[in-house]
Amino acid sequence: MVKFMILFQRPGNLATFEEGYNRFLALIEGMPLITRRQVIHILGSPRGETNLFRILEVYFESQAALEESLRSPDGQSAGQTLMNFPPNSVEMLFAEVFEELGGQTGAAF
Repeated sequence: MVKFMILFQRPGNLATFEEGYNRFLALIEGMPLITRRQVIHILGSPRGETNLFRILEVYFESQAALEESLRSPDGQSAGQTLMNFPPNSVEMLFAEVFEELGGQTGAAF
């Protein structure tokens, strides 16, 4: 499984950010082949304040499915919408995901 992560920096104008984010999210929801989506609102960090504000994680069965989804009309429109956010306020990452149920690895000692 792979995911596409979009990290948003703390906005200067919250109302403007939410308007753009909601427009972006509607386009993401129209993209094909998504298996799971998570919206993460950042509360802080162990060191206190952080510049991160929100993270959107979009999951796909494979890298090929992710790439096909990004090439879709809604994927292309979503990418264009990201260009409306202030420079250096959005970061995008692709990641391979490994999950285990129960939160434990290996045998218990």
